[in-house]
Amino acid sequence: MKGYSAILSAAGLAAILALSVVPAMAQAPKQAAPAAPAAKKPPPSPAAISAAREFLVLKNVGAMFGGAVPGVVDQTRNALTQQHLNYQKDLSEVAVIVARNFAGRENEIGEGMAQIYATEFSEQELRDLVTFYKTPLGQKLLTHEPRAISGSMGWMNQWAQEFGVKVNDAFKDEMKKRNKPI
Repeated sequence: MKGYSAILSAAGLAAILALSVVPAMAQAPKQAAPAAPAAKKPPPSPAAISAAREFLVLKNVGAMFGGAVPGVVDQTRNALTQQHLNYQKDLSEVAVIVARNFAGRENEIGEGMAQIYATEFSEQELRDLVTFYKTPLGQKLLTHEPRAISGSMGWMNQWAQEFGVKVNDAFKDEMKKRNKPI
């Protein structure tokens, strides 16, 4: 799980959180067309939230967001340092203080995830998932799935590179037919 968590944590979560935390440093987002109203679901029960927490612990999702606070602090410090090069030393010192002041806030991510899972799955479904992940097959899935996902991602990247060459060649062939070689 560590390999999968490291990939998600480093590559995805820190970037997503950093981009959402420092909106003043990016362009204002474009207004999206209003989505169709979703059917209101009743709020999840405390028992469903508890089952969701247990499921998320079994899935070790805490490893995904364990470094979220330091990651966001570092991303923010780096962005501010690029804008204020003369404050680099001060910003590095302040980053330590800010990280210490916000330590533990990553637990909010886990609570939010538990709320979402408890909304998407019934209490019984979550209990069934917990039961499954405690079985030998569930335990095997927990241990082997990260490698399977990592291997799949590597294979997809290799495929995309090889396919990209074929697509590029097809573009060249078609442009050549138009007497516009590229």
